[in-house]
Amino acid sequence: MLKLLFPNKILSLSNKLINILILLMVFIIILGLINALYISPADYIQGDSVRIMYIHVPASLISLGCFALIGISSFFSLIFKIKIFPIMAKSLAPVGFVFTLISIVTGSLWGKPTWGIWWVWDARLTSMLILLFFYITYLFVWKIINDYEKAKKISSIIAIIGSLNLPIIKYSVDWWATLHQPSSITLTSAPTIHYSMLVPLIIMLIGMILFTLVIFFNEI
Repeated sequence: MLKLLFPNKILSLSNKLINILILLMVFIIILGLINALYISPADYIQGDSVRIMYIHVPASLISLGCFALIGISSFFSLIFKIKIFPIMAKSLAPVGFVFTLISIVTGSLWGKPTWGIWWVWDARLTSMLILLFFYITYLFVWKIINDYEKAKKISSIIAIIGSLNLPIIKYSVDWWATLHQPSSITLTSAPTIHYSMLVPLIIMLIGMILFTLVIFFNEI
């Protein structure tokens, strides 16, 4: 099992799985889009604009999940000096950045018909924008610093500091007054979203997770 911590093992594993992951990803995303765009009902208040949720919510979850993994990997990289952790963190950053950008853009598109405004400087939206800047800074460090060890150390510190923003994003709708609705799905209570919308949402989330894995294995 310890061999899985070494880059060459990860690389060989990615070569075996990548084609299967791509085929599975395409199938699940097509299935999810059919459910999201045609089978799931329109919201009785928001109408068809609610369908943006099927992109916005998975993108938001993955953007947070990627940075959480980057922060954890960076912490272990600094403490234990295991070579695979900075490689994993660096490989997750591009896809995490893209999903954060998608989250912000789709949130703005959803906010206009729902709130009547493209953007508002409330806690959830502002903290997501801050996360985007942490992604940009993290990637920028790897881009401009040629010394690998120096880039690894600086980027790891940035990732660890940026991870402190994740609980703020998560609990911002509970801690402050905000236009953003509370989470419809939590680990401690039953979903408040109808199953006809929950099922395509889960399918799209799985499809986007598979997309993340495909990009990750291509980057690593």
